[in-house]
Amino acid sequence: WIAVRAVLRKYHDKLRLGQMSPRTRRLVDVTGVAGGAARGLVFAVAGVFAVRAAIDYEPDRAKGLDDTLRSLAETPLGPWLLACVAAGLVLFGVFSFAMARWRRV
Repeated sequence: WIAVRAVLRKYHDKLRLGQMSPRTRRLVDVTGVAGGAARGLVFAVAGVFAVRAAIDYEPDRAKGLDDTLRSLAETPLGPWLLACVAAGLVLFGVFSFAMARWRRV
């Protein structure tokens, strides 16, 4: 759901877009979509682990954010996938600064 809202740019209704230059607006869109998609991916994988642990009645298999990232690192594309997720989370951090700067209050 986090990723879908980011891709659909639902954050536009919370921003003062008129105060941004066109270049800034493009930058906010790139960071918002890419960062939100990366954040959504990490939370979705953590959610899959939690649901799987609940179905199997093994609460020890539920993983937090750190264990989820470790699990991504153990896949065949681990280092590349982890680098992409890290870059996406950095973009989400930049987007968070933009939200703090131009958010409607």
